Amino acid sequence: MNVTKVSTEQQLKDAFSIRKKVFIEEQHVPVEIEMDEYENESAHFVLYVNENPAGAGRFRIINNNGKIERVCILPRYRGLGAGNHIMKAIEDYAKTIEVSSIVLHAQTHAIPFYKKLGYQEDSEEFYDAGIPHKSMKKFLD
Repeated sequence: MNVTKVSTEQQLKDAFSIRKKVFIEEQHVPVEIEMDEYENESAHFVLYVNENPAGAGRFRIINNNGKIERVCILPRYRGLGAGNHIMKAIEDYAKTIEVSSIVLHAQTHAIPFYKKLGYQEDSEEFYDAGIPHKSMKKFLD
């Protein structure tokens, strides 16, 4: 497994394709919510398995915090550590731009995954695109 910070048009297409399959097709998130006005200001990441796009995520700065968004893994690659790889790559990138903390909005089913990575819940449950979420935060070393 290899995570790449997007630097080419093809890599960006790969990231968007994965997000479309997971969020729009699988989870029925409306395209106008999934593909938003923050695409151009975000750093995008793609996870490849044997040259095949398998996962994606994005990162941006909000109120002096890093924010990880749109983390997703194609179904056939789930449970193989792919999520760990993509999160580590994004956190490593955040450290290079001297971000001291990262926030994310976790779908409630994914909270145990993020807790294992050191994220702590810091909100009540809320709905985004009709899906229950909680805000989570992690301070970087």
